[in-house]
Amino acid sequence: MMKKFLFLSLNLLLLSLYVFAQEGDPEQRKKDTLPNNWYQMDPATTGFQGVSIQKAYNFLKATKLKGKKVIVAVIDSGIDTTHEDLKPVLWTNRGEIPGNGIDDDKNGYVDDVHGWNFIGGKDGRNVKDDSYEASRVYHSLKHRFEGKTIDETKLSPEEKVAYQNYTRAKESITKDVNENEINFMKQIRMPLLKGDSVIRKELGKEVYSCKDLKDYKTTDKAAMQTRSMILGLCGANKNDDISNEMILDDINAQIRKGDEVNEAPPAYRGDIVKDNENDINDRYYGNNDIMANTPFHGSFCAGIIAAAHNNNDKLNGIADNVEIMAIRAVPNGDEHDKDIALAIKYAVDNGAKVINMSFGKGFSPHKEWVDDAIRYAGSKGVLLVHAAGNDSKNIDVEYNFPNPIYADKSGRAQNFITVGASGDKKAGGLIASFSNYGKNEVDVFAPGVQIFSTTPNNNSYGKSQGTSFAAPIVAGIAALILEYYPSLTPQQVKSAIEKSVEPIKEKVKNPETGEMVEMGTLSRTGGMVNAYAAVKNAAEMATQNKPNKLPKSSIKKGKKG
Repeated sequence: MMKKFLFLSLNLLLLSLYVFAQEGDPEQRKKDTLPNNWYQMDPATTGFQGVSIQKAYNFLKATKLKGKKVIVAVIDSGIDTTHEDLKPVLWTNRGEIPGNGIDDDKNGYVDDVHGWNFIGGKDGRNVKDDSYEASRVYHSLKHRFEGKTIDETKLSPEEKVAYQNYTRAKESITKDVNENEINFMKQIRMPLLKGDSVIRKELGKEVYSCKDLKDYKTTDKAAMQTRSMILGLCGANKNDDISNEMILDDINAQIRKGDEVNEAPPAYRGDIVKDNENDINDRYYGNNDIMANTPFHGSFCAGIIAAAHNNNDKLNGIADNVEIMAIRAVPNGDEHDKDIALAIKYAVDNGAKVINMSFGKGFSPHKEWVDDAIRYAGSKGVLLVHAAGNDSKNIDVEYNFPNPIYADKSGRAQNFITVGASGDKKAGGLIASFSNYGKNEVDVFAPGVQIFSTTPNNNSYGKSQGTSFAAPIVAGIAALILEYYPSLTPQQVKSAIEKSVEPIKEKVKNPETGEMVEMGTLSRTGGMVNAYAAVKNAAEMATQNKPNKLPKSSIKKGKKG
């Protein structure tokens, strides 16, 4: 998910790294054990637990079918629209004349040429940091329940739900906050920033990664210390693509979370967006800055799905004939239900057939709005692909939003697929240690460890991990299916993907408990997706969809008269 996809235990990690940094930087850290494109490889022929994408293309080529363009919406933090592998695949709204300041297609969004930013202001400002939903819920209900003796048996149904949300939110925002760790991070933030400012000046880069720091030499003590800490963090995560910006964002987010225990969070979003957040019908807000100041996460997802084919040998997306519709709705913090609901509807109304949603949270105060959007997407034949989350928890029993279960208890969405993160035996095991799981609520697993994709700034590429990057692999497979078999319903596409899973027979490690368990206890399908098997399943379904035609000789001609 958005907040946790990089540093799964940053607060604890930094404590050890600070001490470690004083002893020298970890130059001899373990190298990546997987090739860049491992997640696309075929397990049977390469030994890597990928999704057999080339075999899928070989099968499709043999059918002699001509693929059709598919629009995939990426609801995320923003996308680098200048990247060499993303610029050629951006969706373009042909009803808009770029830059004229007029809503040419009259859809309510001015100059939405490549998508829309629901967390931007009409004055051009954009939301970067935001609060956590748990703190927003807790402080919104605190005045009703704090310090009072509550007898739940005497509460109305509405009040009972509010009270339960209050108590759960209070527990949530306090249980994971260690004041000593928060204070420590506050202490190291200033020297880290001091060294960072020197490094940025000496490197000539505002954003830099550990790759940039390997050969970087300095005589400035603050810069030396910052360099050591950042290299240590990359070494602990086995990821040289972690940047200064990501680390500082995570530190600020952890500090912000601690501050939100005692104080109501500022109106980060409201002060910029200036809509009525309590009115779902107030929908024409935001701006068209889809890159904004937080494009890493969305760019990474977009590259996995659709990085341009045949333009370089660095990366090919899972799908080869896709346009990426960029919708910015996820800040550095928890997303707001209204923005997600309207982002889904925007995607549907503008032609998306697959929507990737690599974000999530533990509270959803307006879940009914998101549910309505999910229903709407289903009615228009749109498949939603959602990352399961990176908390190593069982989402059969733990809260995780959005999800396909309707809040009004009317059933569950059939156009919604939830994806956990798998790995490889050469890199820690078949199941990612951070991945959420659930025998009932996680549909499939897809690669989510040491994933290589597009990163912002100067046409760069790098590796990262998380269920955030497993979901776009499935979204890419869904798009590939729809390129060649556009008649399939979202339910059929989901079924083709689920049936592609070859159940894992050996035991795997439960991400939460560490015990060795049957794969079938961690997801509905008990294994990893396979693009080759998925397109074969889709081909069979498409054949079954075709109406039976009577031979010409059996058609009786009517008489004129």
